[in-house]
Amino acid sequence: MTQSIAANPILVEATRGEMVESFHRGRYVVMKADGTVVDQGGDIDALMYPRSAIKPLLAIPFVESGAVEAFGLEDKHVALACSSHNGEEEHAQTVKAWLEKLGLSVDTLECAPHYSLSAAAGIKQASDHVTLTKAHNNCSGKHSGFLSTIVQMGEDPKGYIEEAHPAQQRLIRVLEEMGDCDLSSTPRGIDGCGIPVIGMRLRDLGLAMARMADPAGLDEKRIAAIKRIRKGCANAPFMVAGTGRFCTGIMEECGEDALVKVGAEGVYCAAFPKQGLGVALKIDDGTQRGAEVAMGALLRKHGVIDDAKAEILKNYLTPVLTNWAGKYAGDLRPAF
Repeated sequence: MTQSIAANPILVEATRGEMVESFHRGRYVVMKADGTVVDQGGDIDALMYPRSAIKPLLAIPFVESGAVEAFGLEDKHVALACSSHNGEEEHAQTVKAWLEKLGLSVDTLECAPHYSLSAAAGIKQASDHVTLTKAHNNCSGKHSGFLSTIVQMGEDPKGYIEEAHPAQQRLIRVLEEMGDCDLSSTPRGIDGCGIPVIGMRLRDLGLAMARMADPAGLDEKRIAAIKRIRKGCANAPFMVAGTGRFCTGIMEECGEDALVKVGAEGVYCAAFPKQGLGVALKIDDGTQRGAEVAMGALLRKHGVIDDAKAEILKNYLTPVLTNWAGKYAGDLRPAF
């Protein structure tokens, strides 16, 4: 299945000297919980894989199951359930201790170990001869959320990453309910951590995130779960991503005013509770740098980040490009 990339607008430009050297096309949608499209660019009805940007949505069954209370879990665990963390030692050790609360070991995780996504942390892990475990995987928090739900519901954890497992079926139902869509015949793939990826329209993903921002029309149990997820991420933003990461930096400054979540291949999602808006965007060439600058522009455009916050967050919103000597070379800037 191919997409018409040229049909989507340029969202981000990279300058060098006096010239725009390259650019990133993409599409985005900003929605209200009633389905109203407030802002959009590009084809919002084309299918895409949401990747890890939907982890706050995937955490809903975990919170609704009662596992948070049953196992004495905290904000940091809720945030980890929504995370694509760096795999820094604090992340890995917190996951290990979490699994022990469930009576499980890190070997129960069905994701693979890897060095930290942070270059500095990865180099330190290598120099310290750290034994990498599955808890170091950037998705180990999400998987721990799955396992918490499985244990709480008395299910067999074996094969929990397969689409046929009750854990994955629950997640698909949540996506359908939150996005008001039928995903039974959309494309399927495999994510980096092994779970299925489900094709969705950007419009449906935007609606799902709008309901994360404004869940008033949902049942009480879901409203409570969504508010708990927003609170957990706002109170423990380091666990959502880590050192130097856009998600962590934005939420450290904005708190519950912005739930932002990165996904692979240039995807980003967000919920803006004060404005009652949900956001979904996809950069066509799959670059994270383009997605972050585009998301930063939407945070500014829709009033989540004011001038004072923008000054504090400028390194995330409009990153400076330098050469190897650290000399200024250009900028990444929004083009819409």
